[in-house]
Amino acid sequence: MDGRTVLCGANARLKKYYLNPEFSALPQAVKQELQIMCVLFTADVGGALFLEFDGNGNLLFQVTHEEDDFFFDEIGSGLKIKEIRREKEELFESLELFYRTFYLGEDGNG
Repeated sequence: MDGRTVLCGANARLKKYYLNPEFSALPQAVKQELQIMCVLFTADVGGALFLEFDGNGNLLFQVTHEEDDFFFDEIGSGLKIKEIRREKEELFESLELFYRTFYLGEDGNG
């Protein structure tokens, strides 16, 4: 998958949430915040949302939907992502630092 690592995701149609077991060591509060965020996102706009780290440790939002998912709100999806990125900026920066340090072996001084 292009050197990407899925952190977590949710799917509105399946009513499922997924946390990659590789990240089970994250603090419980962080795991709960990610779950709430992903589930609320898909409840609001439909489709599926996955948070992934790229090969450089950047956290990416990947949104998909089925062709016949008429409840998916593409415009709302983009607006919601911007809102979440702004509101949870500190969390995402911390997750990126965590990933770069423990998965990519960077020392944080770069």
